Amino acid sequence: MKFPWGPASATGVGSMPGEDAREAARTVAGELDSLLFLPELPARGPGADIVGRTAGLLAELYVRLEPSGWRIGDRPGRDTRRSRAWLREDLDAFEEFTQGYQGVVKVSALGPWSLAAALERRNGEAMLGDRGATRDVAESLAEGLAEHLAEVRRRVPGATVVTQFDEPSLPAVLAGRVRTASGYRTHRAVDRGAVQETLRRLVAVAGEAPVVVHCCAPGVPFELLRGAGAAAVSCDLALLTERDDEAVGEAVEGGVALFAGVLPGAGVAPGELSDPAGTVTSVRSLWRRLGLSPGLLSESVVVTPSCGLAGASPAYARAALAQCVRAARSLADNPE
Repeated sequence: MKFPWGPASATGVGSMPGEDAREAARTVAGELDSLLFLPELPARGPGADIVGRTAGLLAELYVRLEPSGWRIGDRPGRDTRRSRAWLREDLDAFEEFTQGYQGVVKVSALGPWSLAAALERRNGEAMLGDRGATRDVAESLAEGLAEHLAEVRRRVPGATVVTQFDEPSLPAVLAGRVRTASGYRTHRAVDRGAVQETLRRLVAVAGEAPVVVHCCAPGVPFELLRGAGAAAVSCDLALLTERDDEAVGEAVEGGVALFAGVLPGAGVAPGELSDPAGTVTSVRSLWRRLGLSPGLLSESVVVTPSCGLAGASPAYARAALAQCVRAARSLADNPE
């Protein structure tokens, strides 16, 4: 069970506060050790949010912003150009602060199913409601993501580039809880086999590098994600219940890493983050319930905030990343 980020690792989920790409990149590169992430800055507005940012990666599919959300358009317009411009700015800043870096870089994109649930067809209904449209979105994302990963590798040539798919809507897609445009009905549940196969095709885009799937909703489908080829699953640990124990245990024993979200994304004063060992008490408790070897902890667990840090203050974001690093080391020093 060896991962390129190594034992006792910590990272962030993706988003950071503010609008300054250089400051966000400086913070990530300065506070983390071996698992940096390309920051997202949704406070800049449309196109910097995770939906618009990912839509800007799509190949031969274009989007425009409507009052109801992001909708497929006929040609690349202002909104697509703005999304791509924000991403170039992020990459420029990240490249500046990762000169000579030899560790792991994690880049995020909205996964195919959450993207299909978020993007609208021309009639205003979600792409999710049309099987062909959903397939087109996944294929377009695969092509655009391949180009994006190649660009990140070019800019940070010493790094191993890991892909994270954000799938916050995946449990709702599987359960048939994604609402239609009217809000009165829901889209039909998607077959688990179809969901897994689509994810497997996207995982293949990363090549030999591991893929992380992040889901900050209850009901993370660990078994499905493992079957799709995910090397790691990222979740808010507070949302796991004992009903999830068997699936989590089987995933970890099967070689899947757990990106354990243990710190709140906002609402806590930086000075209150003073007990690294206490931060990961829930991780140790989970491990004891699962009956897993304590020696696996630092190998199998990456410590993260519970979700993105976009709603936090810059001071808290820095403190939270530093706390995750200290907490990960405490798991290695005292796994019991």
